[in-house]
Amino acid sequence: MTPAAVIAGLGAWVPRRVVTNDMLAEELDTSDEWIRSRTGIVTRHVIEAGMATSDLAVEAGKRAIASACPLRPDALVLATVTPDHPCPATAPAVATRLGLDGIPAMDVAAVCSGFIYALAVGAGLIATEQATTVLVIGAEAYSTILDPQDRTTRPIFGDGAGAVVLRAGHRSEPGALLGMDLGSDGSGADLIQVMAGGSRQRGTGRPPGPGDHYFRMRGREVFQQAVFHMADTSCRVLKKVGWQPEDVDWLVAHQANVRIVHAVCAQMGIPAARAVVNLDRVGNTSAASIPLALADAVARGQLRADQRVLLTAFGGGLTWGAAALHWPQVHLTP
Repeated sequence: MTPAAVIAGLGAWVPRRVVTNDMLAEELDTSDEWIRSRTGIVTRHVIEAGMATSDLAVEAGKRAIASACPLRPDALVLATVTPDHPCPATAPAVATRLGLDGIPAMDVAAVCSGFIYALAVGAGLIATEQATTVLVIGAEAYSTILDPQDRTTRPIFGDGAGAVVLRAGHRSEPGALLGMDLGSDGSGADLIQVMAGGSRQRGTGRPPGPGDHYFRMRGREVFQQAVFHMADTSCRVLKKVGWQPEDVDWLVAHQANVRIVHAVCAQMGIPAARAVVNLDRVGNTSAASIPLALADAVARGQLRADQRVLLTAFGGGLTWGAAALHWPQVHLTP
C-alpha cells in the first residue's frame, strides 16, 4: 500500500523586531485605522540587518524537528520566494545548518501558495519512497523586497517561518494528508510580480527601472482572484475526501487579509468563527503564513487532536492549492 504523509511535528519562528501600524504611519501616508480597517493587521515582525530567509528557516526547522523527536528528516523542501540568493537554492544550506548533510533538499517557489505546494512535494517523496521523513518549511524575508515608500504593500507583509515534519504512515492516522488540490494560471502573472532580477529583465540588456526590484501587487484584482480560487480549490478537496463545509472544524487559509479569509468562509458556508486568524500579529508572511497560523492555533488551544482541518492558499503565478486532514497530537517546543 502506498504510504501516506502524516504530520508528526510543527515549529514556527518570527524575528524579534516588531513593527506596529503607528510606526509605519510615521514614515508613510497611512494610519493605524486605515491599515486595520482594510487588512486586519496590527503588527508584523521584520528581520534585523544581516539576517536572511535561511536564518528564519533554520529556527523554524529546529523547532519542528524537536517537536517530531526522535524522527530525523531524510529530505527537506523549502517554500520561499525570498531565497538568500538567486543561485544556488537556499534549502541545501538550511539542511547543512540543521545537521542534515547529504539529504535531498530543494526550494519550491509558488509565492503565497508555496507551503501547500511544498506539502505536496513532501507527500510525493514519501509516496514514491524517496524519503520516510520530510521537513517542509515555509520561510520568507518579505521586507527585503518591499518598496519602503509603498503604502499599499509595506503595511501588509511580515517576515517569519513555519515548518512541519511529515513521516510515512497510513491514511487512517490523525495527521495524514487525506486529499490535496493544486492549480495555476500564468495569464495572471502580472498581478503579483517583481519585475527585475530574473532572466526576462536581464535578457533585455537594459538596466532595471526605478522600483523594478520591488514587489508589486494589483490589490483589488488579487482580492477577487484569491477569494474565488481559495474557495474553489477548497471545495474540490472537500469533494475528494467526502466532507461537507459544515464538517470542517478549522479553516486555515493563507493569512493575506482578514477580509479575504472571511469572504472565503462566506463563499463556502463556513462560519467565520471557524477560521484561524493570526495575521493581526504577524501580517502576510507568504509561504510561511499557514504553518505560522497552525502553530499559533495549537499554542492558543484552538486546534486539537482529531479535529477536521482544511488548509487553503492563493499566491502569485497565479497559484493556488488546498489540503485536508484530521489534526494530530503535536507538541510545540520553545
